[in-house]
Amino acid sequence: HFILFRMITCDLTGCVTSAESVLITLQSHEELLKVLRNNKENATEQKVVVVSVSPQSRASLAAYFDLSSSETGRRLTSFFKGLGVHHVFETSFSRTFSLLESQREFVERFQRKEQDSNRLPMLTSACPGWICYAEKTHGEFILPYISTTRSPQAMMGSLVKGYFAEQQGLSPQQIYHVAVMPCFDKKLEASRSDFYLEKDETREVDCVITSGEVQKMLEEKNVSLNDVEPAPLDTLFSSVSGGEFLSHAGSGSGGYLHHVFTYAAKQLFGEEVKDLTYKILRNNDFQEVTLEKDGVVLLNFASTYGFRNIQNLVQKLKRGKSPYHFVEVMACPSGCLNGGGQVKPKPGQSPKELLQKVEELYKAERPLSPEDDTRVAELYQSWLHSVGEERAKELLHTHYHPVEKMKNGLIMKW
Repeated sequence: HFILFRMITCDLTGCVTSAESVLITLQSHEELLKVLRNNKENATEQKVVVVSVSPQSRASLAAYFDLSSSETGRRLTSFFKGLGVHHVFETSFSRTFSLLESQREFVERFQRKEQDSNRLPMLTSACPGWICYAEKTHGEFILPYISTTRSPQAMMGSLVKGYFAEQQGLSPQQIYHVAVMPCFDKKLEASRSDFYLEKDETREVDCVITSGEVQKMLEEKNVSLNDVEPAPLDTLFSSVSGGEFLSHAGSGSGGYLHHVFTYAAKQLFGEEVKDLTYKILRNNDFQEVTLEKDGVVLLNFASTYGFRNIQNLVQKLKRGKSPYHFVEVMACPSGCLNGGGQVKPKPGQSPKELLQKVEELYKAERPLSPEDDTRVAELYQSWLHSVGEERAKELLHTHYHPVEKMKNGLIMKW
C-alpha cells in the first residue's frame, strides 16, 4: 500500500527528492528509542519526551489487537511510559483547534468572495501528500485556494513547544515531541521549515512514526498490546470524558466538511443543520453536500479523496468550472483511516475488511462538537489572547510555497 501510494505521489508531484528521502529516514521509531536510551544513560542532557497519538492510528492498532479505541489509548499510554516517555497526548484535542480555525477562515473567505474570487473553493490543508502535490505541480495557481489553517499535527506542535513548554518551565529544545500518524508524508510535514523554531533551533514536531512503526516497536519488545496493563489517560491535551476518548463527527479524515458546513450554514444563513446528506458522484471517494433554500443552492461542499479525483478537481478549477465553496481533500483513497502508514492486514484478512473494522472503531467514539470543548476555549483565552493577535495567527496558521519541479532523475528517489 505504501509503495503504491509513494509511486503515485512521485508520478504526480515530480517525485520525492533525495533530501526528502533523508528526512523520512531520520524520522523513525529507532530515533525515539535512541532519545529514550540517552535519557537513561546521560543524566545531564535529559529530554522531556512527549508522544501525540492520532485517533486514526489508535483505531488502526485497535483493529489489529481487537480492542476498543479508548482501551488501545490506555494501553499505548502504558507502553510508551514504560519505555520512558513522560507524556502521551492525543491529536483529537489539537484537531479541535484546526476545525475551529477552518470554520472561521471559511466564513471570512465566503463573506469576502466578491472582492477576491481566487479564495473559493477553500481546500483543506491537513493532508501533506495533497500539499506536496499542490506545491510541486500547480504552484501559484492552486495555493491561494488552500486553507492556511495548520493540520492537527502542526497544531499540536504549537501546543507542545509553545504552551506546554511555557507551563513546564522548559525551553522548546528541552522537549522531544513525537507524533504517531497514519501517514508517511507526515514526516515531511514535520520537516517543513515553516514548523522550525529558528530562535530555539528545534522543530515543533521532532519525529513522526506511523501506526505500523508502533506495531513494529511492540514486536521488537516481544509485547502484545493485549498483554499491556492499561494506564490512566493523560488529560492535558486529550479529548477525554469519563476515561473514554471523544472524537469529531464526519469523515475519518477529521470531519472538516461536516463541521465547516454546519458552522457556515448557521453563521451565514441562520440554518441549523443536524444531519448531512452526502451525494456520491463519480465514486465513493467523491461526494458532495449542498444547502438549498427556496430552490437556490446556498452552500455546495465536496469531499475528494485519491489523486485521480484530486486531478479532476484541479482541472475543473483551472477551467473555472468548479461549483464548490469548500472541498475536503485527501490524497489516500478512503482518507486517513486508509493511510499508507496504517497497520497492514493480518494473513487471511482483506484490506477492505480491515478498513471497515478500523472505520467502525473510529466512529464508535462519542462525538464532540468543537464549539463545546471548554478546555480549548480556555486556551484561546489564556494562551492565544496573551501572545497577541499576530503571534496567535502564526501559531495556528501556516504558509505554502511553490516548488520548482526538478527534472534531473538522478536526484529523485522512486
